[in-house]
Amino acid sequence: MISPTEARDRAFYSPNSETLDPDEIRIIACGTGMPTPRPAQAAACFLMELGNGDKFIFDIGDGSVERLFALQIPTAFLDKVFIGHLHGDHFGDIGSLFVAGGIAGRFTPLRIWGPSGSTPELGTAAAIDAMEKMFAWDLAGRLGQTDVRGFTTEVTEFDYRLEQVVFEENGVVIRSFPAIHAIDGSVSYSLEWNGLKIVFGSDTFPNKWYIENAKGADLAIHESFITVPDMMRLYRSTPEAALQVGTQIHTAPEAFGKVMSMVKPRHAVAYHFWKDHDTTGPALEAIRTTYDGPLSLAEDYMVWNVTKDEIRVRMTIIDHHTGNPPLAYEAEPVNAEQRVGYSPEIVAGKLDMRDVLEPIYEQASEALGREFAYPDE
Repeated sequence: MISPTEARDRAFYSPNSETLDPDEIRIIACGTGMPTPRPAQAAACFLMELGNGDKFIFDIGDGSVERLFALQIPTAFLDKVFIGHLHGDHFGDIGSLFVAGGIAGRFTPLRIWGPSGSTPELGTAAAIDAMEKMFAWDLAGRLGQTDVRGFTTEVTEFDYRLEQVVFEENGVVIRSFPAIHAIDGSVSYSLEWNGLKIVFGSDTFPNKWYIENAKGADLAIHESFITVPDMMRLYRSTPEAALQVGTQIHTAPEAFGKVMSMVKPRHAVAYHFWKDHDTTGPALEAIRTTYDGPLSLAEDYMVWNVTKDEIRVRMTIIDHHTGNPPLAYEAEPVNAEQRVGYSPEIVAGKLDMRDVLEPIYEQASEALGREFAYPDE
């Protein structure tokens, strides 16, 4: 009998409400849409949380950091990113994680793994170096104002042509293997831990490496692009572009189904299409012409809890007005001597606000039992 007052099992996942079991993996879709992000779907991003405490981000496309932060995970734990390729819809939000993560409590380098390119300037290391240079003004403006230890990166660039282990720590093994997408320099990944395997394809044309590495996976994530007719109707593509991009650069839903029929995972996950009332039916119908196994058509905030006994699929319900998550570690006091400051010409333009601002310092001093002196120029 159901009690009218006691809490019941939820049919959804709410962030920070469930303890992850020691032998469990939780995967949350933080971006499942097309190359152009929209309010309903950010670009590609999947978060994998392991029962040993490790968390891994696979791809970090435009708009996805908003989803990651909505999960109320301390940013100190969101410090490992694996990039499949360097299209903006797969790594375009790396700058947001770099800056906002550093502001919100990641006091260690942002660790980034990604493929080389056919030339050095087309590789991950060059892309991240350019990103850091782009934010030079941003970092200079924070020196002496806040704890800036997190405003650094640690980049591991590896050969995109090889099947190889790129991460092995704490019982977790992550492998990369070649993908076929756009030009040379795309990869897919597999994560193995505690007898479980999750495979993330990023973007790719169907290929032998994915089949070999995803065979028997617990969760096999692979793109299934919007159908060609819907690409012409909704994306305003020409027939030539829709056919080329929808079947050769990306994986068509019919081809996705064929891949999964060969892989035979415990559960297949299709993503990289607009999931709407008028697109979901055609996508599912196309997939089911070639695959009849367990399947999720992913959307943002869909969550999979994977154990050896069960794969549970739900939606995440988030608070749209949530603030920063709690700090995992204490911030260090700032050193005011590091401040870059203003030129005399700019300082001369300041209005005198001491009468309204100094009381704020006095209130803080009284409330916290410390002396906070109003700064004099």
